[in-house]
Amino acid sequence: MNPRALKTLLASFVVAGSAQAAATYDCLIEPTQTIELRSTVGGRIEKITVRRGDKVQKGQVLVQLESSAERAAAESARYRAEMEGEEAVARTKLKYAKVAYERKRDMHADKLMSGQERDDAEGEMRSAEAELKLAEDNRRVAALEADEQSALLSRRSIRAPFNGVVADQQMYTGEVIETGDPKKPILKLAQLDPLRVHIIMPRTAFGKVKKGMKVQVAPEIPTAGRVEGTVVIIDSLIDAASGTFGVFLDVPNPDSAIPAGIKCRATAPIN
Repeated sequence: MNPRALKTLLASFVVAGSAQAAATYDCLIEPTQTIELRSTVGGRIEKITVRRGDKVQKGQVLVQLESSAERAAAESARYRAEMEGEEAVARTKLKYAKVAYERKRDMHADKLMSGQERDDAEGEMRSAEAELKLAEDNRRVAALEADEQSALLSRRSIRAPFNGVVADQQMYTGEVIETGDPKKPILKLAQLDPLRVHIIMPRTAFGKVKKGMKVQVAPEIPTAGRVEGTVVIIDSLIDAASGTFGVFLDVPNPDSAIPAGIKCRATAPIN
């Protein structure tokens, strides 16, 4: 057999072996998650910093409600928490009360002062200690109130819970949000990195596909090349009517080159 014929025969064996060791299935590319952003408090929308189609970063402020009263309350509480005058007065009073008590205690020991005067000085010292403790407690309470007001203020800002894109906008600057109104969200967000690929597999493949398995995915658009996904979820129930079960992949999509909502073909290394 000549070298060219031998090479052709070996190539046909490789292709046949690959076909036996892999199977291709229809699949659908979806966002990893899609959520609706609503406010937990009522108020007028002061500003929306994004619009439909914009990319967002986790923690980014997307919606700001009117919050002048809450901001003033938070600043007032923070100022009270930072006030040191009451504690300073109490410490000074305690300092001199201790000195007076120690002096009168020594004078009483030397028979130069009555026991009543020594007891009165000790009482004043104990009272000063209690006043300092009360001042410290008041400052701790003020710090807790400052934290509470800051938390209430933070609820007036709605932040992105993940990196993604704005899929839809249903409310706009100037509109008023009613507390507990379930009618419509302010924004809808979709997470596109990673993407979630949903594969429908026949029951004959159950047990062959494993979590962590690498699967090749070919999106049905000409601009997207073949990508590799990782099996993250395998349904434990098989649909009795169709005899199929679902498998879900995570596919990296850092540049948003692959859109969600398109069909694909997935090739899994199973026979």
